[in-house]
Amino acid sequence: MGHRERLLAGARVCLYERGYTRTTARDIVAASDTNLASIGYHFGSKEALLTAALVQAFEEWGVEIDRVLRDGTQPDLMDRLETMWTGLVESFGTHRPLWVAGIEAFALAEHLPVLREQLAETYTRARPALATFVIRNGGENVPEATRKAVGSFLLALMTGLTVQRLLDPEAAPSGKDLAEALRVIVGAVNESGDPETPSSDA
Repeated sequence: MGHRERLLAGARVCLYERGYTRTTARDIVAASDTNLASIGYHFGSKEALLTAALVQAFEEWGVEIDRVLRDGTQPDLMDRLETMWTGLVESFGTHRPLWVAGIEAFALAEHLPVLREQLAETYTRARPALATFVIRNGGENVPEATRKAVGSFLLALMTGLTVQRLLDPEAAPSGKDLAEALRVIVGAVNESGDPETPSSDA
């Protein structure tokens, strides 16, 4: 493994252990068994190296999401969603540093254009995958805008679940809780029907 790869590996260790803002160049050097000059030579700055390591971490986050989606093979949609959310919850126990780094990336993206572009690209790829997970047969008869909205909706739920699990795991919902909540919401929507037409005498 060359210096560049060792620097990236060391930077990811530091990201997981210390976070972006608290990691120093010397921390990375110690974790990678390299030297300060290597950071400048290969990446130009500590910030550029940490950004590259964050991008790698987020790519790993995408791989984890793909794994969770592959586990959802049940014919019933609610069962698939429960499996997906349960898989996410379980991954917090084994990949907590990865999820923490991912959440930190959102805040840092405001000031790191390269990272922001990478995160946006990751979300762009995730939306159709999530939509297909919900809409079987690829959703050929569903307008593209609707498929995008479905993917965005599921991403919003996943991000919200991530934050809740990181902040207060005991109070955060389980995959089963979320599936049951969605059943109740869908049921309430179905029961509400169309809004009444206002009377002309009003």
